[in-house]
Amino acid sequence: MQDGTKQPPSTTDDTPHPRTDWQDVSRRIDQLVDLVAPDATEPFDRKLVAELVAAGLKLLPDGRNRGELKLMTAAMKELRYAYRVFGRYEHAQNITIFGSARTPEDHPDYTACVDFSKRMAESGWMVITGAGDGIMKAGHVGPGKAASFGVAIRLPFETTANTVIHGDEKLIHFRYFFTRKLMFLSQAKAVALFPGGFGTMDEAYETLTLIQTGKSGMIPIVMLEGEGGGYWDEFHAFARNALLSRQMISEDDTALYYHAKNPHDGVKHVLNFYRNYHSSRYAGDELIIRVRRRLEDEQMDVLNEEFARLVKTGQIRQGGPHEYEDEHLDLPRISFTHTRRDFGLVRKLIDRINELDAS
Repeated sequence: MQDGTKQPPSTTDDTPHPRTDWQDVSRRIDQLVDLVAPDATEPFDRKLVAELVAAGLKLLPDGRNRGELKLMTAAMKELRYAYRVFGRYEHAQNITIFGSARTPEDHPDYTACVDFSKRMAESGWMVITGAGDGIMKAGHVGPGKAASFGVAIRLPFETTANTVIHGDEKLIHFRYFFTRKLMFLSQAKAVALFPGGFGTMDEAYETLTLIQTGKSGMIPIVMLEGEGGGYWDEFHAFARNALLSRQMISEDDTALYYHAKNPHDGVKHVLNFYRNYHSSRYAGDELIIRVRRRLEDEQMDVLNEEFARLVKTGQIRQGGPHEYEDEHLDLPRISFTHTRRDFGLVRKLIDRINELDAS
């Protein structure tokens, strides 16, 4: 549930290498940072970049082969460029849409995706898709080029982007699926899933897994399809009959996704998620939930009664920003020492916070 705020310093690889004075190397790296970015005064940011440079230099005495070096270099270049593109729109609210590249334009799923993505754009959101045809194109047709990002993958059978996003500055090409997936999720405040094949299922399960394990921020995941479809009914039946019945997931985990009745219902679900909830992050084991409006004392009592299982020690309480935070300092906080488990129940906690604010 990280969102760019400062974190306590992490441990680094200080493994010594023969014939290398790494203290001298560190001093020279600091000099390079001063040369390249003399106006960068944030100590923690400078430290992170210095560690990144040092890690790259250590690859040579480590004896990494050329293939490994090419992979790491290309991945870092891809990520830097992608973050730079998205950084031009840092205040945008983005939703990622996954779905089949094979869906024809006269299919109900395509029509539903155009409708959904158009409604999201009308609500002030921008849309990220894989930039191909099918559902990916539908996700761009709805909002139009100006409100669309394309996160394309270089494949032998997919050499160009769809006609909506082709040639746009917000189209990014990736060599690696893992760097592409990182951008899909790190830049999105919601995910919409439409029917698809292996790729869509891979993206759906990875999104669910990252949120279920707390490795990604809590965001709404909405499942949609055209009229008359039963794709997500079958998915939910599989989740319950094959996974939940064998205790491979918990009942709370099914709260991590929502099967929308139609595009309007899907948009409503996403927007309701942010009715009062704003964002969240950790400071150690302390889960800090930023909200737009404070809850009443009796409403906090409701949260403590219904969600005690999430609390390791103490209670769920309201307060101000944590000492490590430097963003959204004007917003109230709801925080507690989390067990670091039961993220499906954390999703239900957020839903309850939104419900109480509406009462």
